Amino acid sequence: MVVGAARVQLHVHGSQSLKQKRGVVRSIIQRVQNRFNLSVAEVGGQDTWQIAVLGLATVANESGTARRRLEKAVDFIVELHLAEVLDQEIEIL
Repeated sequence: MVVGAARVQLHVHGSQSLKQKRGVVRSIIQRVQNRFNLSVAEVGGQDTWQIAVLGLATVANESGTARRRLEKAVDFIVELHLAEVLDQEIEIL
């Protein structure tokens, strides 16, 4: 069993409140979960208006499968254009 984890730091442009940011982040989380069947949660930046950190996790039988799944999910987040990806990190355990 292989566990893959990713951390994605986002900048939500134009957000003027935590409520606006939460709406964008919730939309991103829901879309990623629906498309890739990954576990996704906001793991940082909860008290800031424009910065969010998402944690993504998956389990697979091979490290390549887990890495590809996470890379596709991060690429999908970039393509949504709902927030700018400032940083990303993928780790396979």
